[in-house]
Amino acid sequence: MKHPFAELIDLHCEQATAGASTMTLVVAPQHLNPHEVVHGAVLYALADTGMGTALYPTLEAGEICATIEIKMNYFKPVFEGRVVCKTTLLNRGRTVANLESRLYVGDVLVGHANGNYAIFRRSRAEG
Repeated sequence: MKHPFAELIDLHCEQATAGASTMTLVVAPQHLNPHEVVHGAVLYALADTGMGTALYPTLEAGEICATIEIKMNYFKPVFEGRVVCKTTLLNRGRTVANLESRLYVGDVLVGHANGNYAIFRRSRAEG
């Protein structure tokens, strides 16, 4: 599936199955904040995209999903390297799913996210 935002910030899907995904990002200058640390929004986007990627294969034809909320914890600053986001589907109901992402640089856990996603069908009024 084409994902313009992921392409914009250079996120890569390494693995995606129903209920799990592995996403990566190699830190580049455009990912840094003014303190030369990876901006929290980049790590958040990695987790959010990893969650959607893990959930998407579980959807039925005509269903889509959207983030309801994500709780993000940042444990260590990221200055450089390759960030790996491993996501697992924890629970999938009919209209809401819960997922967990863990972000690593090497063997170091740098962040953790838990998110809820709405599962729905587009109405004709929404286009």
